[in-house]
Amino acid sequence: MIKLGFSRELRLLTPIHFKYVFQDPLCASTPEITILARKNNLEHSRLGLTVAKKHLKRAHDRNRIKRISRESFRLLQAQLPNYDFVIVAKKGIGNLDNAQLFQTLDKLWKRHIRLAQKS
Repeated sequence: MIKLGFSRELRLLTPIHFKYVFQDPLCASTPEITILARKNNLEHSRLGLTVAKKHLKRAHDRNRIKRISRESFRLLQAQLPNYDFVIVAKKGIGNLDNAQLFQTLDKLWKRHIRLAQKS
């Protein structure tokens, strides 16, 4: 049975975890969002989010982006390789509605799956 939760062990929590991903990442991006990834030694993938106040001033806008990003990860986590992922929001992400954001994330996840299969 596939578990679709998003427990604490599936999150990047400390700055050290984030720095590890930022050192030598695999990138998949669009003008509004970038997903960085780096292989981990665990048996599952993990997710970290960075949504800067610079791009989205209001907290409820940043929370919407994070909520949709977590949901997208949660639904595809069984298919994702054992990598640490960091989602970086860029300028213009606030212009995407929920459906467009979910579709964009889905496309980027699929690109990372293909990159992992090549390497």
